[in-house]
Amino acid sequence: MTLPLSTTTPARAFGHRARLGIVVPPTNTVNEAEWARMVPEGVTFHSHRMRLHGGLDTPEGLAALHDDLDQAIAMLTPAGVDVVAYACTAGSTVTPAQSLPEALTARNGVPVVTTAAAVVDALRAVGARKISVATPYHEALNQHEAHFLHDHGFEVLGIRGLGIGAGGPSEFPRIARTTLAEVRAHVLETVTPGSEAVLLACTDFPTLPLITELEQELGIPVISSNTATLRAALLAAGLQARSASPAGRLLA
Repeated sequence: MTLPLSTTTPARAFGHRARLGIVVPPTNTVNEAEWARMVPEGVTFHSHRMRLHGGLDTPEGLAALHDDLDQAIAMLTPAGVDVVAYACTAGSTVTPAQSLPEALTARNGVPVVTTAAAVVDALRAVGARKISVATPYHEALNQHEAHFLHDHGFEVLGIRGLGIGAGGPSEFPRIARTTLAEVRAHVLETVTPGSEAVLLACTDFPTLPLITELEQELGIPVISSNTATLRAALLAAGLQARSASPAGRLLA
């Protein structure tokens, strides 16, 4: 006898524990690759691309970001996602950090998390206040992020970038092409004595294979934009924040 389908299969053949939506910048290729390694069994993610935004310190710039995010979220909600993550570090550094995800959640009827707010939560979760920050960015963007972190109670002991983006957005694809050896050397040059954690900022910065190794070498938590954002999305979906592959203490 053939049983009805609903009694022999879960309601979702894939993503039966959670479906995560993710909004990424147009040139980003690392975020999805790293999430594919980290998402737990029974969790899927579904992505959409959105243009980059600047001028978040102006009402006009912030309004444009909200409008584009509303449109991007509207493209993901028909897929039945349980959470949407805006996975862009610099593009979500709005103060206070929770103001952007809270407004998006209220308007769109689905929980929304952002990388900037997720980073703040992750650093607090590991008990770090004094931090070092390694980025692929140019100096102006580094200072913007340092001010954001300071505004949220962190002491940035050191922040270093690779200078990418100083010549304009056309340079951004170079971020994903940074080799792991270059990333590792950059992090070790950045870490300042007294740091309680290291932040690897930028969702397009390839860092995942290095995180556990760096934690063992440095003896402090190493948090990336991608591990922090996934943690926030899993928690918002009502799941434990655990990775399917080694991703450091944050997702252990």
